[in-house]
Parts: sequence; structure tokens; C-alpha cells
Amino acid sequence: MLAIASMKEGRKVTWFPSYGAEMRGGTANCTVVISDTLIGSPVVLNPDILVAMNKASFDKFLPILKKRGLLFYDSSLITKHATRSDVVPVAVPATQIASSAGNTKSANMVMLGAVVAGTGVLHKSSVLALFENSQQDHPELNINRQSLVKGMEYIENKKG
Repeated sequence: MLAIASMKEGRKVTWFPSYGAEMRGGTANCTVVISDTLIGSPVVLNPDILVAMNKASFDKFLPILKKRGLLFYDSSLITKHATRSDVVPVAVPATQIASSAGNTKSANMVMLGAVVAGTGVLHKSSVLALFENSQQDHPELNINRQSLVKGMEYIENKKG
């Protein structure tokens, strides 16, 4: 969704998913590069933003986060953690918020909303527009949209 919304804004985008050897329970990650200019490579050695949805990913990818980078993490699942003093942590109880919206599986949508609201990397309207042409009566899509909005609201309320 991040890549599609970026393209709709006329930005240059690459995304590079990577899955562990395990089908379920292993770490998976996806690198997304968004730019206003041509992108030379989808490979990122030191990302500006890290989104960690579980402790294993937090531990694995925190060391490569750029100094002064933003660390968004699911504080519902990652409670004890060693953090770096040179990054900006943004704790988002994504799983808890998603559960209150009706489906813990939408924690990723909560986090997407938090990232959009917390970074300004995209316009909120660009991400929300992705739901406009979808089937409105599909309950999971409605939960995903609600979760996205709740993630945005969580960050906006935290700032205010």
C-alpha cells in the first residue's frame, strides 16, 4: 500500500520483499524506497525508517537503522528492548489498536497509518484513497481502513 500510494502521488518507488526460510513464524521484511528522483537500486543498507512488528525483526534490523532514523515498533508485542540512543523510537501499540478495531491481523494497517502520520512521507489522502474503489461491503477492507485511520489518529493525538 505504501508503494501504490507513493506511485499515485507521482513519486518513484521500488519495493523489495524478502521472506525467511520458514513459511510461518519466520522473519519477513520488505524494503520500500520512495523518491522524487530516479532510484538506482532497491537495496538499502541503512534505512531512514524501520518498522518492527515483532521482537525478532526489531532485534535483527535495529542495528542497520541510520543514525537519527525513526524506529516505529509495535509496543503491544515488543515490551523489553534494547534501544539505541542515536535513533528516534516511536512506540505504537499496533496489535492492541487493531484488536479494538476488530482484527489483530490489521496491526500492519495501524502501523502504516502511524508511519504516514508520523513522517509525512505521503499525504494521508493518498493512502485513504486506495480504499475508495474497493468493495465497500467487504468487512475486512472496512476493518483495514478503520485500522489505518486509528494509526494516524494515535500519532496525531500523541503529538498534540
